[in-house]
Amino acid sequence: MVTGASRGIGLACAQWFAERGDRVAGLSSSGAVVPGAALVATCDVADSSAVDAAFDEVESGLGGCEVLVCNAGITQDQLTLRMSDDAWQRVLDVNLSGAFYCARRAMRRMVRAHAGRIVLVSSVGAFVGLPGQANYAASKAGLVGLARALAREVASRDVTVNVVAPGLVGTEMTQAMGADRLGLLAAQVPLGRVASPAEVAGVVGFLASPDAAYVTGAVVPVDGGLAMGL
Repeated sequence: MVTGASRGIGLACAQWFAERGDRVAGLSSSGAVVPGAALVATCDVADSSAVDAAFDEVESGLGGCEVLVCNAGITQDQLTLRMSDDAWQRVLDVNLSGAFYCARRAMRRMVRAHAGRIVLVSSVGAFVGLPGQANYAASKAGLVGLARALAREVASRDVTVNVVAPGLVGTEMTQAMGADRLGLLAAQVPLGRVASPAEVAGVVGFLASPDAAYVTGAVVPVDGGLAMGL
C-alpha cells in the first residue's frame, strides 16, 4: 500500500512495486488513477476513520497489507509570524498523524503475521530547516521519532520500520517553490541536480525488500548530499 500514490514520489513507488509483480493498493485524497495499481482507494489520511475504511477496502480486495509506504504529504508554507493555526495543524494532521493512523492499522496484520515492512517518507527539510516551513519541517522530523518508536515496538515480530528522507525531487510540490528558489536550493546540492521520483522509489523498494531484513529504525537520505553529516 502506498499513500499519496497519485503523483510524484508516491506514484513512482507504486509503479516500482507494480513493475516487479507486486499487487499495489494506491491511496490518495483525490482517488485519481494510479497506473499499475491493482486497487485505488480515496482516502484523507488525516481522518482515522477514513484510513480504517480504506484498509477495509484494500483487505477485502487484495488481502492484508505486507508493505506500507507512508508518502502522503502537503505543504502550506508561510513565515511563522504569519502562519495560521489551520495551516500549522493541517500539515501536521496529514504528514504526521496520517502516517501514524496508517502504520497503526497496518501493524495489526503485520504483527500477527510476524512479517512486514513500513517505510515513512520524510524530507531533508526535517534536518536543515527552511524558512516558511515550520509546519512541514516539524511534521517530517516527527516521522523520524515515530519510526524509531514503532521500530522498537515491533522488531520482535520481524516487522521493520524505516525512514527515507528525500532532498530536492522533481515533483509538483517542489515546482511550486518557483524556479528562482528551486535553482538556489539545487545549487547547494553536492551532486548538482534535482533527483527524479524514481530514484527515491528505488531506495524505498530496497527497504521493503528481503535484502533489508536487518535494517530498522534507519533514516536513509536521498538528497544528493544536501544534508551530509546531519
